[in-house]
Amino acid sequence: MSPRPAPPARRPRTPSSRWGQAGIAPSTRLERIRLLRQRGVIRGYHAEVALPAPNRGVQAMVAATVRPLSRQVVVEFERSVSRLPEVLSVYTMAGSDDFLMHVTAQDIEHLHSFLLDRFTERREILGFRTMIIYQHLTNQVLDPVPPP
Repeated sequence: MSPRPAPPARRPRTPSSRWGQAGIAPSTRLERIRLLRQRGVIRGYHAEVALPAPNRGVQAMVAATVRPLSRQVVVEFERSVSRLPEVLSVYTMAGSDDFLMHVTAQDIEHLHSFLLDRFTERREILGFRTMIIYQHLTNQVLDPVPPP
């Protein structure tokens, strides 16, 4: 299967561009953005990287259960797994899985080797399961959630 071509670039919908459409002056926009940064609402900016470019064409979610479920085990697992180059994100969960990890690999063989080398030999991992990601979409605009 050949990689899907990247969608055409579209102009990001930023608060600043929305405010301009609403007729809010540039100086007011800048002050509001400054205040949002100061309050910690805006924590930073990032570039979106096409994962196949740095040779990361396969994505997967890996759910893991660890035992014993103690603070020390949880903290050490989070620390060590988040430092692995294949791991993009680590989520500590409630429910049947203790952790959910978003991982990338060059190909299926690399993913398989990564899982065997990094997960099967860890004594605290009771079990894990892998789900291949076919497509990853994100919402680039976070509008306020309406009250209930």
